[in-house]
Amino acid sequence: MTKREALKLFEEKKVRTVWDDETQEWYFSVVDVIAVLTDSIDPKQYVKKLKARDPELKANWGTICTLVPLVSADGKKRKEMVATTEGVFRIIQSIPSPKAEPFKQWMAHVAATRLEQMQDPELSIEQAVTDYKRLGYSDQWINQRIKSIEIRKELTDEWARGGVQVGQQYASLTDIITREWSGKTTREYKRFKGLRKESLRDNMTNVELMLNSLAEASATEISKQENPKGFSQNAEVAKKGAKVAKVARAQLESQLGRSVISPAKASDYLPTPPSQIEDVNPTEEK
Repeated sequence: MTKREALKLFEEKKVRTVWDDETQEWYFSVVDVIAVLTDSIDPKQYVKKLKARDPELKANWGTICTLVPLVSADGKKRKEMVATTEGVFRIIQSIPSPKAEPFKQWMAHVAATRLEQMQDPELSIEQAVTDYKRLGYSDQWINQRIKSIEIRKELTDEWARGGVQVGQQYASLTDIITREWSGKTTREYKRFKGLRKESLRDNMTNVELMLNSLAEASATEISKQENPKGFSQNAEVAKKGAKVAKVARAQLESQLGRSVISPAKASDYLPTPPSQIEDVNPTEEK
């Protein structure tokens, strides 16, 4: 499954979702769906009871659900049950809940919105701008963030062209770039800002975003020139690109007399805490 994980909101409750590029379908976290519909404090236990009282559902559970890695509340990825829209509809049949119909309509809207965005990518950008404005980000920051998404997409296209595998290799290359220009791995950077499952880029300052974008844009241009193949060669290009941003950072800090790597995170300066925003191309960038 070539997937893009995103967090959606139904009546202010979080539902983890995954978009599968191959099947062109949304997969929804089963435990999140059950938590929304039942207000259960232990959705996994509710699943057991659900299957016990619906033998047909239990018999087809392996067909309806599949396991994929999802970010848990503690920020770690664990394999959890997900189901397509059709599968969730079948599960909902066995759950007596007044929220069932509104939830079905919400899922249909999620699916329709994705299809519209695939036909017109500008809709994804417009939605991202709307979401960031709703969270209280400044116009300047939003412009920088949207540009960073475009730059990231160009870089991942280069990685794909160079034979880099989506998933762990993308994450490793991202880590190389981050460590080279900032002096911190992605995990260390998030810990420095006091983040857990939140997006690192959604919590960067304007200067941090600018430097990160410079590193990725530089890596993209070097890749186009050197045409690296495989992970090892792309890793070397990633370092070269990030060094450009590292030099720029050093020059700026020499003028300022301080580090531009800030512990500040979005919740420190936004009126409301940020939620995870689905990027136009969020592949392994968090």
